[in-house]
Amino acid sequence: MKLIKSNKYILVLLGVLMGLSACESYIEEDIFSDITSENFIDENTADQLVVGVYASLRGVYKDYGFQFLGTDIFTSKGEVFSFNASNDYFGLNSGGAIWGRNYNVIAKANTAINRYENEIQFSDSKLADKAYGIAQAKALRGLAFFNLVQQYGGVVMELEEPNSIRSDYARSSEQETYTQIISDLEAAIPNLQDAPETGRFSKRAAQHLLAEVYLTRAYTSFGDASDFGTAAVLAEQAIGNYDIRSQSYAQVFDYENQVNPEILFAIQYGTSGEAADRNNNKHSLFLNSVNDYPGIARINPYGRSDFGAMPTPFFYSLFDENDTREEPTMHRVLLANEEVEYNSDFGTDLIAVGDTVIYYPKVALEAAELAEKLNRYYVYQPDQYLFGVPDNIDGAIYQYSANLNRTNFPIFKKFGDVDFDESEGGSRDTFVFRVAGTHLLAAEAHLGAGNTTQALFHINRVRERATGIASSYSSVTLDDILNERAIELAGEVNRWAVLKRTGKLQERIELYNPHVIDHGAFDPSIHFLRPIPSSELELSDGSLTQNPGY
Repeated sequence: MKLIKSNKYILVLLGVLMGLSACESYIEEDIFSDITSENFIDENTADQLVVGVYASLRGVYKDYGFQFLGTDIFTSKGEVFSFNASNDYFGLNSGGAIWGRNYNVIAKANTAINRYENEIQFSDSKLADKAYGIAQAKALRGLAFFNLVQQYGGVVMELEEPNSIRSDYARSSEQETYTQIISDLEAAIPNLQDAPETGRFSKRAAQHLLAEVYLTRAYTSFGDASDFGTAAVLAEQAIGNYDIRSQSYAQVFDYENQVNPEILFAIQYGTSGEAADRNNNKHSLFLNSVNDYPGIARINPYGRSDFGAMPTPFFYSLFDENDTREEPTMHRVLLANEEVEYNSDFGTDLIAVGDTVIYYPKVALEAAELAEKLNRYYVYQPDQYLFGVPDNIDGAIYQYSANLNRTNFPIFKKFGDVDFDESEGGSRDTFVFRVAGTHLLAAEAHLGAGNTTQALFHINRVRERATGIASSYSSVTLDDILNERAIELAGEVNRWAVLKRTGKLQERIELYNPHVIDHGAFDPSIHFLRPIPSSELELSDGSLTQNPGY
């Protein structure tokens, strides 16, 4: 992974603290001292404005709740009868941090664009740098607006550098928002680089994003008849000549291989520099309280759970026997990292470092094998991957009633880190776009455009890497693509937005999300949009309106 020094810059711009915070491990930054707002930003230092935009993306991609909860493949990590507003759509009235964090990106992008276009004098030899800086800022602004429009519908279309406090913001329509996103990305693509410095937005990353924007608009009432076809062409361009079969799924998620040709864009972290360089918590997703198992200490190789979500039983059911993605995705066996003497009413087990502590079999064990294994470690069968206490097995050393964990499931491995402090301190990159995902965008776009031959090609290319079989699918449906996305991209992309886009959200949560099945309150007249944060409404002069039903 490419590492750089991380530094903070305090820049007073027209009396506004812009806070260009540390941006590490992917974009080179220089050290400045004794600087003022008058002499800091010139053609030689202007790139620091763009660096500040990249830095603000970290917060956006650490906001997980509205990406994963309340979907078909992730649910809340409590009793089936427990309530979680984001997952169950019951009493949902908070828009979360998505609004503020994406508008932080937009504000910094607007500042960069304005300064590049109107205030910094670029010499003729630096005009290409000027165009490149503006292109990056516009692409990142388009990304932030796309994150917002998927969640809230039409949003405030703020395109100017923030120079004063305002309260008269009004929302644009959803259609106008998409038009602006497309405008930003189409303006950016010609001036983005094919192979930029690691961590910067490339031309292919922008093509991937624009493909997804057109694809999403294609499903709307205001979409253009050509949107599916346009999305397909852009996805093909983003794939380019890269063959995903050149490396395995396990290699893609190898910690030592984070900068690799499949990754079109990633939020990067590192193992040196300021604390912000090492504060990714991606490894803490989709874990249970592993340190409650005997033999696993509080500080352990897996991490500490920091997110109240878990995969659904449906998610685990999607992996065929020959799917090589299962092993890199999840831990079915957890190992001890401390010596412990485990005692129960039926005997004692001496746990050594490296011993199995718990096993989550893919296929249910027969009674005799289960009883034998329960004398050496805990075993949870596939139908027990939810909250609950299975019946004890008479005579077994490991009694289910003695397990402090009440929610037991195969935890995620694909985001595993090697340099973290419990739930924080991680330095693994967060992948935003990768080519396997682009293939699945292409499959969906071609399917929408009526080209099933090309849709099959792209979904089969993803499946071939996983199984070695070139033509696993002989026909393709939207549900096939959603299932393939679930396996390939779990925890990487906004699953809620994908289900909303395809019109499958309500259908699939009512089929596969245990808490929704039990007591979900999804209302299609309300819950295809998120509530505008109440704090934003209170700060406005009444011009900012709430979404219906909230």
